[in-house]
Amino acid sequence: MTDASPARPDPSNPRVRRTRDRVLVVARELLADVGPTALTYSLLAERGKVTRQTLYRHWPTREALLVDVMLESGDGSTYPEPGTDPRAVITAFLRSLRHGLDNPATASALMALAAQADRDPGAAHALAKISEDRHHALNRLLEPSGTQISADDFAQLVGPVMFRRFLDRRPVTDATIDTVVTHWLTSTRQPDDLPS
Repeated sequence: MTDASPARPDPSNPRVRRTRDRVLVVARELLADVGPTALTYSLLAERGKVTRQTLYRHWPTREALLVDVMLESGDGSTYPEPGTDPRAVITAFLRSLRHGLDNPATASALMALAAQADRDPGAAHALAKISEDRHHALNRLLEPSGTQISADDFAQLVGPVMFRRFLDRRPVTDATIDTVVTHWLTSTRQPDDLPS
């Protein structure tokens, strides 16, 4: 029996990459303009000048699209570099996270997934994938320092940023991030291990 599902596009093909990038830019614009509930594949296909079939080949589910909107922001200007100082790397990572969450498209994609996660396994899986991706990304940045953080540590670092941004609805300041990192370092390391 043959598989009737369309073949997944080859991401190494420059034409495929350009199409994906263009559609993700349009998706971000639409999320910021109309919000996540009004973002449909019909509207995205029309504005992105692609067919709905093309969209489904790249993103079989809406959740897959929202994950890529969040993880492929296209703005690497604020993304931190790997480093040997855990405090500096984690601080830069949290500032980069703050920058991403300040983007209306990213924030609305995350909130849409969170709102659906309790009743939609696809949305719950998408949130878990995003969290796992960001956790692994931080550990890659920390590799030169010899520090690796657990999933619980990651939650302790990211949780206050998410709370301040989405529940408290207050700005996530540099001072807030510095406090979060200091508390985490103090709770997980001996005082002699703390960088000044």
